[in-house]
Amino acid sequence: MQKILQDIDRLQKFVTENTLSKSIEAKMNEDFKLNYTYDSNAIEGNTLTLLETKIVLEGITIGGKSLREHFEVINHHNAIDYIYNLVIDKTLLSEYDIKSIHSLILKNIDDENAGKYRECNVKISGAMHIPPEHYEVPMQMQDFIQWYHQQAFSMHPVIRVSRMHSLFVGIHPFIDGNGRTGRLLMNLELLKSNLPAISIKSNKRLEYFKALDKAQTDKDYQDIDRIIADCVYQSLLQKEELILQFLQNKNNNLHKTNTIKRSR
Repeated sequence: MQKILQDIDRLQKFVTENTLSKSIEAKMNEDFKLNYTYDSNAIEGNTLTLLETKIVLEGITIGGKSLREHFEVINHHNAIDYIYNLVIDKTLLSEYDIKSIHSLILKNIDDENAGKYRECNVKISGAMHIPPEHYEVPMQMQDFIQWYHQQAFSMHPVIRVSRMHSLFVGIHPFIDGNGRTGRLLMNLELLKSNLPAISIKSNKRLEYFKALDKAQTDKDYQDIDRIIADCVYQSLLQKEELILQFLQNKNNNLHKTNTIKRSR
């Protein structure tokens, strides 16, 4: 784990010091938002394909798909924009922010419970971990925020994000939408740490759920740390490759311009 964290720090330094053009950054962000919306919803059982997700975001209804699935796409896309604004405002995480994100996730799906801590007990399907009793949720969420402010920042950003995600999903504070909200919170903190937002691929769903359950039942965070660290590393690696290509093209164009000037 130490090796991958060092590689992440190295790549982070490179991509921070070398920027892409605004048009390329904008295209990257839009591509990410589409893929992230698809993957995060697919992990939770949404049956829309990547192409169908794109079409829904363009304002077109997909025949044979539920209204809920359409709103899950639209809501998640809007929630990504919301966390980007929180990053700009450099907001320290609060319960208000968490509830606001969740409100966006359940908008027009379950408005009664949107942004509201659950008032009944829940089980996580297929997991050994049992979330706390509903009446314990408000206190556990207060403890979660206190941990975030007092202890979390002593950790490497990637490990901090992994712990945050595991703790939040373990509390399972809402009746629905905990996974989507938890992954949005994870990306909010990555972005605030000047790291790229990540998308846990839907085909890694089982591995991801097992790692979370292991963290919550055994307090063994190695697997979930590795999954998140690998995602961050791959995202940084992709951006490094784009930057190197961009710089190479820029140098080639400059060389051509200078050659033309000399020939004149």
